[in-house]
This record gives sequence, C-alpha cells and structure tokens, in this order.
Amino acid sequence: MKFINLSIYISDYLSRYLPGIAGLSTNTIFSYRDMFRLLLNFYECELSISPEKILIDHFNQNNITAFVKWLETNRNNSISTRNIRLASIHSFCRYLMKKEPSLMEEMRQILDIPYKKTKKGTIEYINQDTMRFLLSLPDIRSKAGLRDATLLSLLYDTGCRVQELCDLRPIDIRLNTPATVKITGKGNKIRVVPILPSMSKLLGDYMESYSLNKDNLNFSPLFQNRMGGKLTRKGISYIVDKYVKIVKETYKQYFPDKFTPHCFRHSKSMHLLQAGVNLIYIRDLLGHVDIKTTEIYARIDGEMKRKALEKGMNLVPKDDLPIWQENKSLLDWLNSLG
Repeated sequence: MKFINLSIYISDYLSRYLPGIAGLSTNTIFSYRDMFRLLLNFYECELSISPEKILIDHFNQNNITAFVKWLETNRNNSISTRNIRLASIHSFCRYLMKKEPSLMEEMRQILDIPYKKTKKGTIEYINQDTMRFLLSLPDIRSKAGLRDATLLSLLYDTGCRVQELCDLRPIDIRLNTPATVKITGKGNKIRVVPILPSMSKLLGDYMESYSLNKDNLNFSPLFQNRMGGKLTRKGISYIVDKYVKIVKETYKQYFPDKFTPHCFRHSKSMHLLQAGVNLIYIRDLLGHVDIKTTEIYARIDGEMKRKALEKGMNLVPKDDLPIWQENKSLLDWLNSLG
C-alpha cells in the first residue's frame, strides 16, 4: 500500500494546477471543489474513512465506481450530473498520471469507468412577444425597477451567461457608438458583444442613477447587492423569478415548466436563428468554442426565416416606457474556497 495522503494532491490540484497551469476559471474550479466535497463525504459516510486518512490507494476503480453509483442512488443525481462528476474525476486522474507516473495503471483503470448515455435535453426558451412583455414589466421610474429592467434586458440582449453578468463592471461597458459590452467568459476568454441603442440608453440611465459612471467606480460590480458587493447568481435568479411569476399569469402556455436566467440566453439564440442570422455570428455572440454547440439551436426550431434582425430583435424597452495547510482539515479548506 502507498502511504501517501490523497489530500496533498487535491490541495495542489485545486490551488496550483487548475488555476495556474490549466488556466481554468474560478467557477470551473469551484465545480471541481464540489466534486471533491462529495467524494470525501462518500469516503467518510460509506467507507468509514475520514478525509485526513484517505490514501492514494483508496482512490481506485472499485471505490470510484461505487462513488458514481452512490451519486445516483443516494443523492438522486441525474445521469448528466453523474457524468459531470465522473469527468472531473477523470481530469484529476490525468493530473495524477503526470504527477506520479507510478500510478499510471491505477489511474487508467479509473479512466475506464464509462459515462452513461443520456437523453438529449431540450432547449427551454420563450417566443419574442412573451420576452417583450417580460422585459417591459419592471417600472423604470423607480431606482430598483430601473436596475431590474437593465439586468433583464442585458441578459437577453447580450445572450450572456448568468455568471458573466455577475462579473460585469462599468469599465466593460461602452456607451458611445458603436455601443458594446466586453464579456469575460469561460476560461477567461473575452468577447465584445454589440448592443442595441435602446439597451445602451437603458444602461446609461442605470449607471447614472447608481453613480456608476464615475472613474473611481470603473472596477466595481455593475450590478450590486445591498451591501455594495457583487450580485450573485442566486440574487439574479430571485429577480428573474419575481417577474416570470407575473408573466406566467398571462403567458403561462408559452413558458417552460422551469424558466431560469439561462433561458434568456436560449431565447436570444433562438430569436436570432429564427431571424435568419448566421450560426457563426450566434456562436461568437454566445462565446461557444465549437460551432457544433451552437448547431443545437438549428435542430430545434424549423422556423428559420421570419423577420429581419433589426425588426425582430429590438425587444429592450424604450426609455419612454416606464491553501490547504497541515493545521486545517481538508473539508474546511475546500469550504473556504468560496
């Protein structure tokens, strides 16, 4: 048996390898961290091995096979979630193979654990009329309403991911013609997305109302909570849910069972596609690396050419409408990461 504590490698992997060598984003690293939390919980609850006593030999094919089965049966994880956790483990195995070549065979056995086939998911989105109604709901005569209107409209107009919206700063906004938003996406890849004049006007009014157009606030969060900190994904979900609940009273038949902030991104993509916009442009707007990721939208809707982009896309309300260390347990260290 190799009397090497697994925590040494987990610590190095999360604090040095993923951010420094692999160059992964904070949110991706948090996803790996969450996997390790579950794995440590599994070892402790199911195998009676406390986190600080897990050895490299305990990280083997039999235990990992039992772990992914435990995710499905005990935690009711979907097959998709189970596969995501397994992919994280596979990535860690490849790191260990480079770090400790003597572990090559053991890691290869874990890499042989297969992914399960999943049903192709559906893309949840709403039509343009429903989206237009949703974006018009916030009362822009109030300060809070102006913030909500700007937030919802920016989610739609840029097609950005929720975390990308959380990370926006005033310095990322260009209001002069041509108005753009600089978005930092997955892997810290930056893309510049053009916005419509109505979106630019709404953003300008919002930034002026919240005094975000001052130079000393250039690097502050564009959308803030009551404490002045960055608005979280949970905070954005709360705002979205508040208005979706109202819209469903009128347009319930047009709404998916679960409408999340990410559905703004799906809706924008579908509306562009239906207006005849080239998939390459949609790919660049969304920040997809592979055009195949974008092609899923083309397979979903057959109504490809309805209206020109300028006529069909301007839904934004106009302004006349209202490091793990020896003295710290591994689980505590994982929890401290965010």
